[in-house]
Amino acid sequence: MNRLGKQSVLFIGILFHLVYLWSIFDIYFITPLVHGMQHFISTEEAPAKRLFLIVGDGLRADKCFEPRFNDTSDSYEYAAPFIRSKILEEGTFGVSHTRMPTESRPGHVAIIAGFYEDVSAVTKGWKENPVNFDSVFNQSRHTWSFGSPDILPMFAMGASNPDRVETYMYGHEFEDFTKDSRDLDTYVFDKVGDLFKNATTDPAVDSALRQDKIVFFLHLLGIDTAGHVSRPKSVEYFRNIQHIDTGIQKLQKAIDDFYQDDKTAWVFTADHGMSAMGSHGDGHPDNTRTPLVAWGAGVAKPDTRNPTGHDEFSIPWDLDTVKRVDVEQADIASLMSYLIGLNYPANSVGRLPLDFIDAPFELKSQAIVANARAILEQYRVKERQTIDIELNFKPFPLLENGSSSLNSQISKLSEFGANGEYESAIKLAHELMMVGLQGLRYLQTYDWLFLRSLVTCGFVGWILYALTSFLDFYILPTKIAPSYGLLLSSFAAVLLSVLFGMFYFKHSPLMHYLYAVFPVLFWETVAEYRMSLWEGLKILIWNAGGPKRNTVVKLTIQVMAFFALMEAIVAGYFHREVFSVIYGMISVWPLIQNYGICKKNKTLVLSWFVSCWLMSTFTLLPVVKEESISQILVAGGLMTAVGILSMLWLARRSASGGHSVSAFTMIVLGLQLGLIILSMVVTYSTVKSLQARRGLPFGNQIVGWLILGCSLTLPLLHLKSKYHDYRARLLLIFLAFAPTFILLTISYEGLFYVTFFFNLVFWVDLERKIYDDRRAKEHALKKIDKSTTNGKHVVDSASRRLELADIRIALFFFFLTQIAFFGTGNIASISSFSLDSVYRLLPVFDPFAMGALLLFKILVPFAVISADLGLLTQRLGVKPSSLFAMVLSISDILTLNFFYLVLDEGSWLDIGMSISHYCIASLLCVFVIALEYFSEVLTSGVTLERADDVLNDKKDQ
Repeated sequence: MNRLGKQSVLFIGILFHLVYLWSIFDIYFITPLVHGMQHFISTEEAPAKRLFLIVGDGLRADKCFEPRFNDTSDSYEYAAPFIRSKILEEGTFGVSHTRMPTESRPGHVAIIAGFYEDVSAVTKGWKENPVNFDSVFNQSRHTWSFGSPDILPMFAMGASNPDRVETYMYGHEFEDFTKDSRDLDTYVFDKVGDLFKNATTDPAVDSALRQDKIVFFLHLLGIDTAGHVSRPKSVEYFRNIQHIDTGIQKLQKAIDDFYQDDKTAWVFTADHGMSAMGSHGDGHPDNTRTPLVAWGAGVAKPDTRNPTGHDEFSIPWDLDTVKRVDVEQADIASLMSYLIGLNYPANSVGRLPLDFIDAPFELKSQAIVANARAILEQYRVKERQTIDIELNFKPFPLLENGSSSLNSQISKLSEFGANGEYESAIKLAHELMMVGLQGLRYLQTYDWLFLRSLVTCGFVGWILYALTSFLDFYILPTKIAPSYGLLLSSFAAVLLSVLFGMFYFKHSPLMHYLYAVFPVLFWETVAEYRMSLWEGLKILIWNAGGPKRNTVVKLTIQVMAFFALMEAIVAGYFHREVFSVIYGMISVWPLIQNYGICKKNKTLVLSWFVSCWLMSTFTLLPVVKEESISQILVAGGLMTAVGILSMLWLARRSASGGHSVSAFTMIVLGLQLGLIILSMVVTYSTVKSLQARRGLPFGNQIVGWLILGCSLTLPLLHLKSKYHDYRARLLLIFLAFAPTFILLTISYEGLFYVTFFFNLVFWVDLERKIYDDRRAKEHALKKIDKSTTNGKHVVDSASRRLELADIRIALFFFFLTQIAFFGTGNIASISSFSLDSVYRLLPVFDPFAMGALLLFKILVPFAVISADLGLLTQRLGVKPSSLFAMVLSISDILTLNFFYLVLDEGSWLDIGMSISHYCIASLLCVFVIALEYFSEVLTSGVTLERADDVLNDKKDQ
């Protein structure tokens, strides 16, 4: 690869990180989906003719079962007394444990298909991405589904026969967070009632409803909506559970009256739970523990003789007189298949929970044996596919003889059943299911070692490639020609051919080819320009001089400190408190760096110290935040005060002969202050209206959007204006985004924004003074050649080379980007940021628009960060973009850490967090590149005196 320009390197960096971002899904989370399996029927003697599956979206197990104190009646009452009566008198209950991501699509897929869809499927959309695997609905004779347009279509569109699944949906406009969420569920119950009412006058409908093997699916979104708006501990959430409990009670009476045959089975559960702050997505226990209650035909009656399964979680429910039977969410599909006698879904990994069914051992053993054979069939098909594409396949150790081993085990199952050894058949079936699931996992992880090695080579290659390019652009005074170019290119071509041939034989996806291209090209380039790398490092470290003992010691300490900081940042992703400790350490950095400067600038150093300690408190605060209008208004007041005082200071400085600020700029700053005050008024009015359940006033919504739009576009009117005082530009940027941190904040985020702004301003001032002092000392120690024209110095306008000391500035910038991510929550957790504030602008559910607004607020602090680094680059006299390039060269050390910390086992909370950590770290490189361009826009027109200019002016005087 020939030497490329800076823009080409940045483009390659973006492309590389976007491609490698997907690598964890191709390695750790490859889909377990296979096709072409034989079906196995759950039972020939179905106890029920029809099944009602009722899913309370977002319902937590504890909120469904535990009592709640009613202030009005001065007593405790249960939210779902009818469901509770089924637990105590007619059916079986337990907790269904869900997996991450705890979102509606994967939850419903697990319930209905018995399949844990790969994590990446959530990013493909819901309605537009129908399920491409077997499900209970596919195996039913007919399914009627009622509820949300976000869930129902994906199962209807993905059915093998589209006519098999009917949908009754309300429009998206119904999902208004400012309305009573119970209306959503009322619609569902009314539509079910209408269907059975039509059967009394339409023989075709009546005939269809009286078939066997039919399913009725009720998706009740009201609980989820109430939880998002009011939190799970609210009266609204409780009332919504009461509403669906009453609705189910009325529905069962109507169904019993219609059929009068006791052949109806009922399953009540939830797709996911909800955190205390009204969100879900990660693997927190509040999100993964959902209720499961089954009753009716074929369901076991309450087990009062052996009331086991309870723990501290279920003690408050007062249900310890009956047995609690916990299941994995995918097990529900197997249970439903058995109750109405369907084939087990071909892709199901669920295991039939025998404690839920009322049947003799013979039927239980037959059902569980069929369940085991269905899972082993998946292993058989997947193993055959793997053998076909592997050059030297090594079989799963527990099934080393492959098909013959499987056949012998299945024969044993048949012998046990034929000889009436039902308990032995059940035990062996459970063992074989576990072996089959372990075998499926073995086949899924078969290529891990090779692919992880390839990705590691890619990341290390990029780090060296970026470092080589960085040294070439910003350190080396002259370009060094490459060596062995033809030989290295030939070797790279041969290596790529071998890798491509291997991937072609394995029928690998396109992404695997790309994983191979990048490391080969990176390492080829690094090998060609190895002398540039070596000479550049020598200049950077020793400034073109030979290594000295004190330099080596200092360098060793700096390298150790560098890796210690990077590892501390990694730890901060798991424990935000680590960032507080780091802030405490860097608060005294000026004293260590330059004590003389501290003595001359006591106020500035003290301000830096205080701002660091104030910043350190934010990463100690809980990520779960309650809406606080008082904190929002206090932050708005501080923003207003900062704007007024800063404008007065700028005006006074202009009047005293300092750098002047144009009248137009002062007018724009004044208008921005007005928008801040207006946003406070509108936010206060909106919050009070939403809290009082009066909905979102349309006028407030329009004004809110206008404020947001004007505050962001107003500064564009004079970004090209010339500035000699960078503080005016920083103030402009600060005030431009201040309304955002009022309109879209729920508690202390606005306070964080103000504190963060001051912390960054003090950092720029300190770096400027420390560098000026260092340059002054260097000039005092050296004889400087002077060229004068008319008695004045002619200062070389060329940018200086980067020095080793500049790495600290890059590290500070890198650390501050982490603080911007973690200061107001845990960006690595989906549940750390509430959507409450978004309802002030978008009351109707729109996950993408709402997510975009939330993401925009999270990214706002980076505007100030990017401007600060751009100003520092200009002030320190280094080449434009050089400090950004230095950050780019080191950022993937973090990514490589998180690549090996990705988990696919253990708690789903840990798995979800590890995915988030890797994605954030990987996208940081792309983000830094974006910040560089954003910095150029934000700092355009600002002219700063370079340190050397100031020094020479002083010498002239």
